[in-house]
Amino acid sequence: MLTTVQPARQDLTNQISLTGKVSINPTFGIVSPAEGELRFTERQPTTVPVSRDTWVATVWEDSVPRRVYVPTGAVMAGRLMNDRTPVAKGMPVVSAKHIGYGIVAEIDSAQAYRISGSVESIKAQIKNGPGPFDCEPVGTIAALPAGTFPEPEAPASPAPNANASAAAPPAENKAPATAPDGSEPTGLRLVCVAPEKVKLINGAEVTLDVVTGRAENVLVLPVEAVAGLQGKGKVDLVVGEERQRKTIDVVLGISDGKVVEVKKGLTGNETVAVPGPNLPTAAPTEVTG
Repeated sequence: MLTTVQPARQDLTNQISLTGKVSINPTFGIVSPAEGELRFTERQPTTVPVSRDTWVATVWEDSVPRRVYVPTGAVMAGRLMNDRTPVAKGMPVVSAKHIGYGIVAEIDSAQAYRISGSVESIKAQIKNGPGPFDCEPVGTIAALPAGTFPEPEAPASPAPNANASAAAPPAENKAPATAPDGSEPTGLRLVCVAPEKVKLINGAEVTLDVVTGRAENVLVLPVEAVAGLQGKGKVDLVVGEERQRKTIDVVLGISDGKVVEVKKGLTGNETVAVPGPNLPTAAPTEVTG
């Protein structure tokens, strides 16, 4: 027997509960604001947190500069890309370290795409401690290495005399620096900072209530009826007297884990099959002996 459902309209909140811990000096990533060529400033590492948002790089998009900043209260931990590297919007390019207490929550793969966009708000509750309180998110959710800095160039030695300078061989071209190592697949994490008045103890357990988006009166389907949960997806319409399945493409929005927003592809009058279409499986690899 074929199970079906019709799209419905409702208000929707993408809300996720995470478990975290208080940590000292957590590292987080800063992403590119646009697609273009990355160019770093000459800023070098320091142990002193910046007192205001500090410019550390620029992404040039169609001759328009888009600056990358280390936020107030953090230090630049390193470069994640080489200078003059083409980058995509949202790609981590700089790692930074928040100086002081922060709250770090690990994110499993099932939650990653629900929280990968911008975080709207975070409420935190410390186990047997203060809360709930607002926790300000910093950086991207990617777990990142500290990054690297290029070695400073050695100052040129002055020639002892004019004749020696003239006889000296031309300097060799300096080899380009190797690209920083990428992030190991150690999982994703969210880092946020509590208000100064909240007393924190390193290692204390914290529950985070994270809201990544809200939408009013939007068209939704049960997640079981949709292949995919973010961006592009597919659904099976039930059509004709013989109730045949017809797979179509849809554009998806936010999800609360039970239903998912359908932004494009449906009018609301369709009959949709549950469960949704299966993604095609990879063809078996032929082995020759």
